Amino acid sequence: MGIFTRLSSCLLIIMPSMDSSTTPIGPGSCTMERSTFSQHLKKLKNSIRICQRTHEKMPMITPVTFPKEVKYRPILENLIPPDPMARFHLKRGFPQEEFPDLCRNFTWMGRILTLDLYRRQFNRCTQSGVIFDDVIRPGLEEPGDYLGPVAVGCVAGDAESYILFCDFFDRVIEAYHEQKITSQTPESDLNYDNLKGGDDLDRSYAVRCEVSVVRGIEDFCFPTHCSRGERRRLLTLARQALQQLEQELAGRLLLLTDLSQEQQSELNLKAPTSFQLRIGVARDWPDARAVWVSENRSLLVWVNIDEHLRLVSMREDANVAEAFQCICISLQKLEKYYRGLRHPFIWKQQLGWVTSSPANVGTGLRISVLIKLQHLPTHKHLKDVLKRLRINMDKTDSPELYNISNMATFGFTEVALTQLVVDGVKLLTIMEKRLEGNLSIDELVPAQK
Repeated sequence: MGIFTRLSSCLLIIMPSMDSSTTPIGPGSCTMERSTFSQHLKKLKNSIRICQRTHEKMPMITPVTFPKEVKYRPILENLIPPDPMARFHLKRGFPQEEFPDLCRNFTWMGRILTLDLYRRQFNRCTQSGVIFDDVIRPGLEEPGDYLGPVAVGCVAGDAESYILFCDFFDRVIEAYHEQKITSQTPESDLNYDNLKGGDDLDRSYAVRCEVSVVRGIEDFCFPTHCSRGERRRLLTLARQALQQLEQELAGRLLLLTDLSQEQQSELNLKAPTSFQLRIGVARDWPDARAVWVSENRSLLVWVNIDEHLRLVSMREDANVAEAFQCICISLQKLEKYYRGLRHPFIWKQQLGWVTSSPANVGTGLRISVLIKLQHLPTHKHLKDVLKRLRINMDKTDSPELYNISNMATFGFTEVALTQLVVDGVKLLTIMEKRLEGNLSIDELVPAQK
């Protein structure tokens, strides 16, 4: 319709206003009577009006839409954002020039990363500015030891890192946890009544226990990449959520800036290591760091210490069942409170709960029991026993005390992981007793869990 209006306007503009009885048309002496020109113009205007009426009566043609396209277009567009790397002007060489030296790197990152894999990640960047070199920095700072435990050697700067660099992270997660990532959603079981035992460990060997779980908060970068402002907003959110928890479990929030070194040691808080400072976890320490302590000391909640949130329950009587129950109840309540604050815990469809470290994906749950062992640590079958039980045994400052913990957090439910540790501690205790009596333990070596 607009084209006809513009056409008639142009005709009116080009018609000169003249006083004579003739209107010159074109060069030379060719002329046309003004009355004749007016008649032609009138006929043209009538034709334009007819066209306008005809166009208005024509039905509007709507474009063909497909339901699935309309439904999934926003999702697909979000998956292909404008290249964030265009915002940066990093003076870097080609991937082969920037590829790190991994000859003596004993982390899973060092074992898995190749030049081709590095080249595919090289120009990728999350919306918050995390590049692949940020991801692999921990493994370059601490390359590990050939004889020591194999660390993941990488860290996620934000939740998007697990998606953007998925072909790298998935391989690290599968290697570390010895579980395949499938299209199925990881199962979760926080029903502590499903745990068998845990309150019946032999106190002659089991000294104490600790159950902890970590969570990341949606819409915030992880500790290695978050800003001061983000960290302070996380503290504000934690204060609001914990105030709701205090209605059912009395406690108080303590800022690290208000605690002495002695008070921090009583709460099992340690000063940041040089490694944490180098990779950025402990930036601006102790700004916006805090710990919430229940009055009965059954629960601690670390805020911005090593992850967004870490819930810790310690028991001096080595009652794993009680510690696990405390964690399950408190975690579910905090999850509800954070969801009410519109910042739920970060969950990924194929990975489960995720935080900055790939070593904690899935459940984020760690169960550790401190036990006394004298004969078993030097036994030839120990390595096979630990591998088949899927548990770790780490040395402590005391030569007779060892820390037993779950090897993986992915591929099992929370109850199943706790059950592995409880059953493992019981079996190790039985083996230690047999070795004390100079008896064989060959028949007690379990099959692969």
